[in-house]
Amino acid sequence: MTTIKFDDYLAEKLKDPHFKAEFEAENTKLQSAVILMNARERAGLTQRELAELAHVPQSTIARIERGGNTSFDTMSKIAYALGKTLEVNFA
Repeated sequence: MTTIKFDDYLAEKLKDPHFKAEFEAENTKLQSAVILMNARERAGLTQRELAELAHVPQSTIARIERGGNTSFDTMSKIAYALGKTLEVNFA
């Protein structure tokens, strides 16, 4: 059985434009999820507490932290509840 390093496998798959587009879209959602979860935890808040401050359902916070999509409006409410601003950057 041949062994291949994941980085090599991924580099090969990323040559496919369709795969690359899907990978980058998913990666962006996951980065947002990690950023939100870290900010919430640094603030010492549970998902429920943050949801109450942001006036959104707790399930919304959980969905975002799992990498689900949400609107800019919802993310703005969450950022405000955390005492932060929402920044969107095209790089």
